[in-house]
Order: sequence, then structure tokens, then C-alpha cells
Amino acid sequence: MKTSNLLISGAVAALCAGILVVFTDIELSMVRWFSCGPFSTSSEEQSELCKRKL
Repeated sequence: MKTSNLLISGAVAALCAGILVVFTDIELSMVRWFSCGPFSTSSEEQSELCKRKL
């Protein structure tokens, strides 16, 4: 492979990894909001997930 192909492949891999990290953080925030948000029960609000700070 040429050096330019390796650089492009590395840049694409880094971009994909970055997108994966961003969407994972968003997903965790959404799960926490649904579990501990305004529509949660009192037992859910006292769960370990809601007590833990991100």
C-alpha cells in the first residue's frame, strides 16, 4: 500500500472511532435521563445508576 492510502485509512478509522465514542456518550446520557428523569418511579430514582455521577 502507498503511504497516502495508509494515512487515509488511518484518518477514516479515527473518524469512525470518534463517532462511536460520541454516540456511546449520547446513548448513556439518554438511558440515564429515561431511568432517572421526570417520569421515573421512586425506586428507580434511588437506584445505583441514579446515585452515581457521570
